[in-house]
Amino acid sequence: MKIALAQLNYHIGNFDENVSKIIDHIKKTKADQVDIVCFGELAVCGYPPRDFLEFSDFIRKCDAAIEKIRQASQGIAVVVGAPTLNPVPEGKDLYNSAYFIADQEILYVQHKALLPTYDIFDEYRYFEPGSEFQVVDYKGKKIALTVCEDIWNIGNENPLYVTCPLDHLIEQKPDFVINVSASPFDYDHAEDRIEILKENALRYNVPLFYVNHVGAQTEVIFDGGSIVMSASGNVYEEMAYFEEAYAIYDLDSVIAEDQSLEQPKDKIKEIHDGLVLGVKDYFGKLGFSKAIIGLSGGIDSAITTVLAVEALGADNVRVILMPSQFSSQHSVDDSVKLSETLGIHYDIINIEEIYKTYMHKLEPIFGNLPFNVTEENLQARARGMLLMAVSNKFGNIVLNTSNKSEAAVGYGTLYGDMCGGLSVIGDVYKTEVYELAHYINRNSEIIPNHIITKPPSAELRPNQKDSDSLPDYDILDEILKLYIEERQGPDEIIAKGHDPALVKRILRLVNINEFKRYQTAPALRVSSKAFGMGRRMPIVGKYLS
Repeated sequence: MKIALAQLNYHIGNFDENVSKIIDHIKKTKADQVDIVCFGELAVCGYPPRDFLEFSDFIRKCDAAIEKIRQASQGIAVVVGAPTLNPVPEGKDLYNSAYFIADQEILYVQHKALLPTYDIFDEYRYFEPGSEFQVVDYKGKKIALTVCEDIWNIGNENPLYVTCPLDHLIEQKPDFVINVSASPFDYDHAEDRIEILKENALRYNVPLFYVNHVGAQTEVIFDGGSIVMSASGNVYEEMAYFEEAYAIYDLDSVIAEDQSLEQPKDKIKEIHDGLVLGVKDYFGKLGFSKAIIGLSGGIDSAITTVLAVEALGADNVRVILMPSQFSSQHSVDDSVKLSETLGIHYDIINIEEIYKTYMHKLEPIFGNLPFNVTEENLQARARGMLLMAVSNKFGNIVLNTSNKSEAAVGYGTLYGDMCGGLSVIGDVYKTEVYELAHYINRNSEIIPNHIITKPPSAELRPNQKDSDSLPDYDILDEILKLYIEERQGPDEIIAKGHDPALVKRILRLVNINEFKRYQTAPALRVSSKAFGMGRRMPIVGKYLS
């Protein structure tokens, strides 16, 4: 039996494009004499469709897509994900389902039983969990059909769930497992997936065919990496990451050849490739093509600019250098050098006169009050205003350049440097930003070395350095990771050797700046706990404040 995995980039709600891709691959697999072709979870509508699922018209379009796929299935079997209506009045209106269609007939529909409702997932808001499990008989083989999370409760040991779908299905002696998934990227998740598949293969002694989505849906990135796992727990093959892929596997070979082709993983490369894909799909799926960035001479804007050029092409990226009287000449020079290296259009607009005009107009109100963060924010907002003006005039979408460390502690100006349609590195800690810079420069100097080696500074007052307001980033980032990703409280963090006063100060800054993050652009998700839809904190909470 020949089984094909089609790892595709879907677009939420774009039924014509999604179905066209699926049918094109069905035609391709027919030509390749494939028996079964597998597509991802909720492939017909894209994942996650979120509240689109509450529109009856959206569900009708899903049903119409399945009908087109059914008509195209003459001479082949197709496994594809779609929402289905729950005919029973009790419970949710929909199931998250996987169709098994063959020779223009729907042979079986398996409903997802384990509905993740944590972090970015909110499936129990929309779906009723499936409770019946039946293998599919096709061409003399018994196939266990599962949907994403259904393989993540091995032996019923996951405390989130009370059933284990494969424990039920294995009693029917399947020859292999197909899992259709929409498994989002974070820089640790590929290894987690492989480990889960290994544990399933070893527990049930069956090969698994796992197909994932690729592509970005706003802030959520899907990395692909679809897998064929042998019954012995070896990775028979691991498909490409961050790109569409298609491959055919012979079931007998998977059973007989116990090869191991697991790909090496590199955290910073994965973050880099994920961010490039995230920018590319954000623009492509919204119908945008051109970006604009405020290039300051700092490392964050430099990284964002390089990623944008890789995603969109140099002709589609424009930058504005906006020095003030506090900016160093080397920041301007470094920005010009980077722009010329990348071959992008740049303009220089000195904001000193704009800043002084603001101060003159505010003098009757401010009087002789001393210089403070107010004057710093005025500069940031003047720059934001200029970026938005060019954006409006020419249609370039502003890319936000704030990193996760600064966003966490509120080291940014609302309606100033925090403006933008997409936060490219908003889930990348400052220490990781430096690692990205070294990765980008691994073969040649693209980002000027001076940008990487100089002390970081917002340059909003004389001789300013980030270390004036924040601890060293290696210390700050470690504390932030313990609090944000690992959800550890102050006592636990202090017990790891961190200064108690510093821990309490940082955690307080994180919490009181929730209102800022709530108003900013979506941040491309590369970690297990990003700011945005996966981290839901009350703005007015008192905890640690």
